[in-house]
Amino acid sequence: MDYNGHLNVAYYFLIFDKATDAFYDWLGIGKSYKDSSHFSTFTLEGHITYDRELLEGDPVYVTSRLLDFDGKRLHYFHEMYHAEKGYLASTNELLAIHVDMRIRRSAPMPETIVERLGSVKEAHAALPLPPQVGRTIGIASKRAR
Repeated sequence: MDYNGHLNVAYYFLIFDKATDAFYDWLGIGKSYKDSSHFSTFTLEGHITYDRELLEGDPVYVTSRLLDFDGKRLHYFHEMYHAEKGYLASTNELLAIHVDMRIRRSAPMPETIVERLGSVKEAHAALPLPPQVGRTIGIASKRAR
């Protein structure tokens, strides 16, 4: 909690980071994949929205979906909900790159991973696209000069 009495921004990132770990494990590209193959992912870009406050003691859950991928990159999205009241509290959109940890450079994903991602993307494509996806930051109105 911060001095405003709600969840501190750093902890939203921490919760989303833990959700990424779980999502990656489910996709087959988590820690065990890294340990056995010497490949991993690095985050290239991330965007977070704070849609509604979370207060001390509020339980949460996170859903994750794969939006897109290519041979080296993953574009995915998390939604954090209040677990009892059901409201959307925050979202996190991320772009990651597949990396060969021996040389710390981008590298193509193995075909087995690409096939898995294709199946997941196809299933997740049936979900409605959240309005937060692809947002840019800025002030909507132009200032008078």
